[in-house]
Amino acid sequence: MKKFYLPLIAGAMALSFAACGGQKAGESVELSGAGATFPLPFYNMSFEGYDVATGNKVSYGGIGSGGGVRNLKDEIVDFAGSDAFLTDEEMKDMKPVVHIPTCMGAVVLAYNLPDVVKLNLSGDVIADIYAGKITKWNDARLVELNPEVKLPAKDIIVAYRSDGSGTTFIFTDYLSKVSENWKNTYGAGKTVDFPVGQAAKGNPGVAGIIAQTPYSFGYIGSEYAFAQKIPYASVMNKRGELITPSTESISAAAGDIPQDTRCSITDADAEGAYPISCFTWLLVYQEQHYGDRSMNQAKATVELMQYMLSDSVQQKTATVHYAPLPKKAVELSLQNLKTVTYDGQPILK
Repeated sequence: MKKFYLPLIAGAMALSFAACGGQKAGESVELSGAGATFPLPFYNMSFEGYDVATGNKVSYGGIGSGGGVRNLKDEIVDFAGSDAFLTDEEMKDMKPVVHIPTCMGAVVLAYNLPDVVKLNLSGDVIADIYAGKITKWNDARLVELNPEVKLPAKDIIVAYRSDGSGTTFIFTDYLSKVSENWKNTYGAGKTVDFPVGQAAKGNPGVAGIIAQTPYSFGYIGSEYAFAQKIPYASVMNKRGELITPSTESISAAAGDIPQDTRCSITDADAEGAYPISCFTWLLVYQEQHYGDRSMNQAKATVELMQYMLSDSVQQKTATVHYAPLPKKAVELSLQNLKTVTYDGQPILK
């Protein structure tokens, strides 16, 4: 697992968390999780910081949000990572689940166009590219959005996720809001029957296609475009503003947050908001005694959630190209953690 944190940063996190009552040395617990690849760099950094702060080891497999949820459903992990909150229908087949948002990010439209350094897009145009209705880079609608750019007369090579993906859910949730045709024909989901394009596994897979294939175009988690310096487009938001994804424009999309924190913030009606912004969550069972899990594992799982919500961790989100949670999301999540139990007894007193 790649190491992202610096020793001084990790040390500062350890001191901060120890002050909050983290586990003492010598009480080491091993936790496992799986799921979303979108927040993987942030999770790698944070989980290693948690190890330094508590001595507890966390292993996390970036297998996609769908795979993480399946693993939690099968009760083989302590937590799942998902960029898509569970719907009421999905939770009917599971024990009660608590959603803990960990950071904010965005899905960006990355592209590989030689000599093109700036690209503007609108929601309806993006939807029609993925629906196979716009096939050339010099299509009249793209030219209209980019009057100062010489777009090539080349086919658009579309890339999309092959695995069950929260990133796909966020992207198609947005498309369903801005395009009636997309909503009625394809809809939103972790997996969608895309009519055109090349499939790749995980955000790294789609990012790899775009980086290596001239005239390609695809949706990826913002971190992968930011970190790998893959060009990405500005997208017109609900207010008609062309917005470039950034920490500030992602944060601007956060609106009202419900008690359980399950909410979509795509196509936000807010000034300066990037329209394909999102939360990403860690999912834990409300009742922690399942399988052969011990009380120590349950306590460590809750502590990990507290650690992810701590100021020391949230302040580091931008260092790996994410945005911190709004205070309201942190407050609600800390309240929700008080409902987590072991044998029916609250873990947090």
